[in-house]
Amino acid sequence: MTPPIVFYDIPSTLPNKAWSPNTWKTRYALNYKGVPYTTVWVEYPDIEPLCRDIGATPTSTKADGRPHYTLPIIHDPSTGLVVSDSTKIAAYLDATYSDTPRLIPFGTMGLQRAFEAAAQSLLAPVTQYGHPAANAKLNPTSEAYIRRTREAMWRKTLEELTPKGAEDVVQWAKVKEGFGKMDEWIGASGEGSAYIMGDAPCYADMWIAGYVVWIKLILPDKWEDMKLWHGGRWATLLQNLEKYETVM
Repeated sequence: MTPPIVFYDIPSTLPNKAWSPNTWKTRYALNYKGVPYTTVWVEYPDIEPLCRDIGATPTSTKADGRPHYTLPIIHDPSTGLVVSDSTKIAAYLDATYSDTPRLIPFGTMGLQRAFEAAAQSLLAPVTQYGHPAANAKLNPTSEAYIRRTREAMWRKTLEELTPKGAEDVVQWAKVKEGFGKMDEWIGASGEGSAYIMGDAPCYADMWIAGYVVWIKLILPDKWEDMKLWHGGRWATLLQNLEKYETVM
């Protein structure tokens, strides 16, 4: 029997360890397709050495020109391939395991990429809440690494990044506005549509769900507000995809 796919994720102190919105996208995808996999947990300082060791492709370039390595990454022993980036992983899984439910319907990769770029822009306001809250849930090694590198980059402490008082009201309203636009996109598929392409989930829905479950896990007070937004759209999305949240 072929060994399962190795899925590299970042651990936290949460009960099931999984927390990252980006790796959640791949976890949803693997579980949805029913492809056997096992999780290997990697602390932040160990990501770049791991990637270089297994031959993973960097996902971007740092400001100083050096390659930037991120998770998720999968290594598929059945093909020997290592794939970086959650969207590329979804495309790989569709191509390699074509007898399982598709994540990206035929002919829609361009649309999926366009959606991703537009949604990423809409979700920018939530990161000022998410980065500090997520860092508080990391194991000590990763927490110290993220604090050191991000505070040097942003020139402020993580605590200073979180909006407070009147600024919190303004910024959280922007988060709601961004999710409201995505609610409109889903609603455009037809009255009562649960997913962006209608009745069945696709990778774009898992992309959104990655961020929604992230907020639920690391910002529980904000989630109490968010789960009521847009007719309960986001709480319903997580309920619908809950069966694909298994951590293996």
